[in-house]
Amino acid sequence: MAAGNDGTNKPEDDDPFGYLYADGQAAGAQPPSGGGYGYPGPAAQPGVPRTSYNQVRTVGERQYGGHHQQAQPPFPQQQGYGQPNPQYAAPETYPGGAAHRPAPAQPAGRGGRGPNTKGLLIGAVAVVAVVVAGITAAVIANSGDKTDGAGGTGGSSTAPSQVSESPSVAPSQSSQAPQTLPQQDAATLKLGGSAALAKDIKGAEGADGAYVTGFNAIGSSVTWQADVEKAGTYRLYVRYAIPAKDAFATLTVNDKANTNPIGLKNFINSSDPNLEKNWQTTWAPVDLKQGQNTIKISCEQGNQCDAIFDWLEIRPGG
Repeated sequence: MAAGNDGTNKPEDDDPFGYLYADGQAAGAQPPSGGGYGYPGPAAQPGVPRTSYNQVRTVGERQYGGHHQQAQPPFPQQQGYGQPNPQYAAPETYPGGAAHRPAPAQPAGRGGRGPNTKGLLIGAVAVVAVVVAGITAAVIANSGDKTDGAGGTGGSSTAPSQVSESPSVAPSQSSQAPQTLPQQDAATLKLGGSAALAKDIKGAEGADGAYVTGFNAIGSSVTWQADVEKAGTYRLYVRYAIPAKDAFATLTVNDKANTNPIGLKNFINSSDPNLEKNWQTTWAPVDLKQGQNTIKISCEQGNQCDAIFDWLEIRPGG
């Protein structure tokens, strides 16, 4: 074997496309006639050039499953919308190809159980809970504001136009008073008419339990000289006892009788005429001048004066 020659075939014959070139044709390369490049063809014969393995076919011609298909025109006629086009049909649609199987339908929702309504319901309940909590907080905040406003100084009070009374309370010196206001036991007051002192009924808070009795006759009176540092409207408190029925008397301040009498009513709604069980307190507004003032409680014509007196006291307020 000569150098450069390793067989009967020439190197140019190994080129499957040698017949396409001028030098290949000059060397005797021929187009393949049976089989092609990569396909089975005639067995190589000694002294015969090996043909190309590339099998040349007419453009558009192809084979599937051993069946010959006619070439399709390069530009097929327009197919109707939704109609199958044989030029673009998948290999499975040709005879001998795999049977066409429709894709399985996707199940609705996760796990084929439909939409996740449980999750949506939980979310809706959570939103409603937040809204209710916000409304509750707003209502509580508004209620607190109203409570705070009730204790403010925005409102104003006016002095009562008539005599006001209240149930019995223990006498005390008000801490709001800008001055020392007087208090006097009735037993130390100036008595007039049939008024007199007595100690036989328990419950009196005066010195040695003394009180003023005999006041239920016309002309009876108690008179008090009370000093105040500043002129103004005050309250005159009186502690008394009645035989479980209302009484009232005339109040005179600095020789000027009040239009309304001072009420000595049965505020505790007692039904027992025992005076010991009927001690209570009332008050009436009085206008006092600076210095000494004369305060008189008397039983006048038309009054109901069946009462006994324990003490008198001046307090702030109209």
